[in-house]
Amino acid sequence: MDRTVTHPIFKTYLLHWKYILFFGFFMLLASCGGEKETAATAPPVTVHTLVFLDKTQSVNVNKGYVNEKYRQALTDIVENNMKNKGDKLEVYFIHENTSKARALSLTVRSEKDNLEGANATDREGIETAFQLALQREKGIYLKQLLTKMNQQNTGASNQSTDIWASLPVIAKAGEDGSEVKVYYFSDMVESVKGSGRRDFHIKPPVDDNQAEAAAKEDIKQLAKYTIGSPQVTIVSPFEPTASVKENNPHVTHYWQTLFQELGGVSIEEL
Repeated sequence: MDRTVTHPIFKTYLLHWKYILFFGFFMLLASCGGEKETAATAPPVTVHTLVFLDKTQSVNVNKGYVNEKYRQALTDIVENNMKNKGDKLEVYFIHENTSKARALSLTVRSEKDNLEGANATDREGIETAFQLALQREKGIYLKQLLTKMNQQNTGASNQSTDIWASLPVIAKAGEDGSEVKVYYFSDMVESVKGSGRRDFHIKPPVDDNQAEAAAKEDIKQLAKYTIGSPQVTIVSPFEPTASVKENNPHVTHYWQTLFQELGGVSIEEL
């Protein structure tokens, strides 16, 4: 016969701790569930897209290859970057006065209705309505973008290519915490006359060493621009068969080095 006797006070003590452990476990589950719900309902980070269109004499968008490549790239940008309310796309013309040449500013206005408490059927309807409204907006935006792409610049400003002036624009775009994506539709041939400036039409880098040295020299002037960590893409106007003289790879290396020095930013070239 088991003669073990448990003291009543000890029984009460065990029961007390059981309640404490159960309550603590319940609160932990509630806390975890709350965190998941908060994460699920948090609004997405807005995307701020900057498109720099080269409007100097060295880039001819009337050429069939260039026009088609640029058209497709702009279509992809609108489709992939303009997805949520607040996503913004701005277009600047690259020429003599790039930083003050904003040509277009677009912001997604379509907003998805609140899904909280909605059943599966209602959720599907809300999502469909949002996507239809968003696609209408995207269609309008793309037409405006293509109009700006085809716009000709016959003024004197087409004699200079001031790509440096895009840097303060990039720095400004990231101030609100948006994810910044930058696209240069350009041959990237910096061409500004004057002391302390680069004119790659007259004196292009002849090798990667010279390109790196130039970029590291120029960073002394340009480091004041805090550009953050944008995604940078160069959409070049060169055909795959373009000669090295036309499409100087050392110019691209200059920009790769410059952006690396500015903030460890890598460049993708299309």
